[in-house]
Amino acid sequence: MATESLLAGYPAVQDYLFGLKADGVKFGVDRMRILSEMLGHPERSVPCVHVAGTNGKGSVSAMLESILRASGMRTGLYTSPHLVRLGERVQVNRQILSETEIVDYVRELQPLADRIGAEGGPGDRPTFFEFMTAMAFLQFARRCCDCSVIEVGLGGRLDATNIVEPEVTVVTSIGMDHCDMLGYTLAEIAGEKAGIIKPGRPVVIGRMPPEAESTVRAVAASQGARLVSVREEFGDDVARYPRSNLEGDYQRWNAATASLVAQLLPERFRVSAGSIGAGLRAVDWPGRWQRIRLGGRLAILDSSHNPEGAGVLDANLTRLRTETGRAPVVIVGALGERRAGPLLEVLCRHSRELHLVVPNQSRASTHA
Repeated sequence: MATESLLAGYPAVQDYLFGLKADGVKFGVDRMRILSEMLGHPERSVPCVHVAGTNGKGSVSAMLESILRASGMRTGLYTSPHLVRLGERVQVNRQILSETEIVDYVRELQPLADRIGAEGGPGDRPTFFEFMTAMAFLQFARRCCDCSVIEVGLGGRLDATNIVEPEVTVVTSIGMDHCDMLGYTLAEIAGEKAGIIKPGRPVVIGRMPPEAESTVRAVAASQGARLVSVREEFGDDVARYPRSNLEGDYQRWNAATASLVAQLLPERFRVSAGSIGAGLRAVDWPGRWQRIRLGGRLAILDSSHNPEGAGVLDANLTRLRTETGRAPVVIVGALGERRAGPLLEVLCRHSRELHLVVPNQSRASTHA
């Protein structure tokens, strides 16, 4: 990007960042390590929790952030993707990164990215996700956060976030998603996600199939990492699980996962049972079976997007039909036919009207 474009302001900077997506997903942590070294390793300045999983990792991350904030800490939260504004990905005490801050960070990072690309090959220039990850690490360090929650972007082992040394790691769930990049069996996918487990650092696992769980347990054992299982701690009766401000039985699994992580944090974080409960009651995470009112009518926003999520959506829609006494009108868009199939199968069973839309995204499915 030319200097004059950098000075043009946020729209040009946003176009520049989104333009980096044209190179596609580039796995690997080497570029991120080089960029982080150039920046003085900001990721080492703030303790963190590292969260991976097929589903639930965003909700668990939001719950953990809320618990940490309820404990009196200044928190960093890095998640993806964003719902509306790019700055949602990087938050301090739930205040999103401003457009001005994004412009300033891109001006700072772009020359370094150019140097990395010039000194390496065509595939060595940092990606969109690596730019955002660097912004998160810098923001959390410069805003003097006490602890941050870092959500994996894709997979785990080769994800750009996997340069951190977390206090606790988390694998929320394992399902069939992004198979072309992570593998076509649950064991392969679990191995990729378990790649964030670090030597001697505890790991919490949520609900997952036995094949996946055995893989994660094997990785944890090889790293000398204590493993704590939500199922073993709470059993299979969801009625025993903690509640949060987020609706649905699956969110109670997520709440149990977050509470176990909080309990495993070192004593210096001063997380109490009271702050865990307060954080779960206060958590806000839009777009996850979120009820809103539109013109006096109930509308529900949900981001289920893979086969495992479709199963949760099926349970939620069954409960909704019992609650309201009628089938809903559904508007749906999906990214890719592999994802669209399981979602549409569920929605066709539950909706009285089904309206298909094409999201404004390059990977959008254009036909059913």
